[in-house]
Amino acid sequence: MKSLAEAYAHGEVAWPRAVVDGGEVVGFVMAFLDIPWNPAENPADVRSGIWRLNIDAAHQGKGYGRFAVGAVLEEIRSRGTDRAYVCWDTGEHTPEPFYLGFGFTPTGELSGGQRVGVLALAPSPGS
Repeated sequence: MKSLAEAYAHGEVAWPRAVVDGGEVVGFVMAFLDIPWNPAENPADVRSGIWRLNIDAAHQGKGYGRFAVGAVLEEIRSRGTDRAYVCWDTGEHTPEPFYLGFGFTPTGELSGGQRVGVLALAPSPGS
């Protein structure tokens, strides 16, 4: 519910999507698109990335998370953006290995105590 409320409140930058398989909702992904990261220090630093990713525990490890991240990356890429960002908690039982395995690399920044990662995106075919 919190994610849907955030998507509604931030409709101009939120890109929420259900992850569905055979009519069953197995997860939720929400991207942020073109958000000024730190406008006071660097107004040109506008970022897009994964805001939230939740896959039902019973469906984890089946490729749904990779599918959802891929959909977000394709949407970002289609908008002409050359990198995507995500934040994650570190330590045991966190999504850190998932994002590192996807190719995200830590930037050295923290956001709300979470590690910030970035992934360079190849241009969309035909762009």
